[in-house]
Amino acid sequence: MIRDDGADARFLSRRAALFGGMALGLPLLTGLPAWAQGPSSVVDITKARTDPIPIAIPDFAGASPEAQRVGRDIARVVLANLRNSGLFRPVDRAAFIQTAEAAAQTPRFQDWRVIGAQALTTGRAEISGDRLRVEFRLWDVLPEAQIQGTAFTAPGANWRRIAHLISDVVYERLLGEKGYFDTRVVYVAETGPRDRRTRRLAIMDQDGENQRFLTDGSSAALTPRFHPNAQQIAFMSYARNEPRVTLFNLDTGRQEVLGVFAGMTLSPRFSPDGRSVILSSTRGNDANIYIVDLGSRRERQLTSGGGLDVSPCFSPDGSQIVFNSDRGGDQQIYVMDAGGGGIRRISFGRGRYATPVWSPRGDLIAFTRISSGQFAIGVMRPDGSGERILSEGWGMEGPTFAPNGRVMMYFRETPARDARGNGYSARLSSIDIAGFNERQIVTPTDASDPAWSPLLA
Repeated sequence: MIRDDGADARFLSRRAALFGGMALGLPLLTGLPAWAQGPSSVVDITKARTDPIPIAIPDFAGASPEAQRVGRDIARVVLANLRNSGLFRPVDRAAFIQTAEAAAQTPRFQDWRVIGAQALTTGRAEISGDRLRVEFRLWDVLPEAQIQGTAFTAPGANWRRIAHLISDVVYERLLGEKGYFDTRVVYVAETGPRDRRTRRLAIMDQDGENQRFLTDGSSAALTPRFHPNAQQIAFMSYARNEPRVTLFNLDTGRQEVLGVFAGMTLSPRFSPDGRSVILSSTRGNDANIYIVDLGSRRERQLTSGGGLDVSPCFSPDGSQIVFNSDRGGDQQIYVMDAGGGGIRRISFGRGRYATPVWSPRGDLIAFTRISSGQFAIGVMRPDGSGERILSEGWGMEGPTFAPNGRVMMYFRETPARDARGNGYSARLSSIDIAGFNERQIVTPTDASDPAWSPLLA
């Protein structure tokens, strides 16, 4: 159930399915009256990269000590999300003049203007039994106008997800683009010596919290990818030493082999409509791209003619497929029509190209480039023009886009000497598509092969 009483209907319409689906036990989203429609100006993201938006994020108020604690925790997750995006500059809390309790009732805007805040968040948390209600407001300080008013009701255990949803509201209302905070990342958790690594599937919130393992490590897991509904994962499993594409259901924990096909199947990815899986299969000395219907489990071959065609990825509208291949003698990126025709090469830079992935916006293709022993993560347009390198390093690969196409995550390897003088470390990093705000994502083990989920539903 959703009711919009003056809050921005365009944002809330996207959230209707989220709460109706009860995926994480968030059954209700209601809008509070908004005194003004929209901020005095939406900040251009290009400007925000060089001049982040000053925003004040005091603790959310609460009538009880427990509610105050939850309100404090929510505000600090919101602060961390916005600060880590690189597009917001939270005002130092030591400068605050008005208390959180007073601001939650009626902001005294002159107190926030004088410390340089252009935007302000206020809120209140209420706890009744195991239920948590959080009222949130976003203010434009200069015209003294409310931009957004929203209330969330959920089980108390879901307070962190409420914080991510609030972060998405702030991001969208002030920057004019969808947020990406209410998402998860699946990755491969690695432990042990480099030549005997244990590789397990693991999952976390996009900020590195709520870490948990999905598989036990008895068989290696590689290249996990989310279904469009964010509740299923396709990955490559080495169970019983047979490399097969496997489907993992996040609701039940059930694993299911996609099918028994000739050769080794690898690099799976779901189609945009979620009805099929595209993958590469090795047969003889070649690897070609196939699409497998999830209903019938029938396969259809899309490429042929020799060489290794791997790492396929659909465009967001499902009309094209990007992949890498050595069919021309060296490993490069190609694009073809969804039916397998019209194959054309799009990478022409120095070096080899791998792991292409289409942006959810459709405007960019990310890739790994290897040249003279140096790895790099970059982007290019779907026709191959506008190639840009975002980051370079000793070993880095596997880019994946946030659902808004603004941020990418990948993994970076670094030499890490152990007591015997050998070893290495693999860690996840994120970066803005403009090539700034590169950050390491903390995980309890080494980590590789990240895949970003869609917005949760």
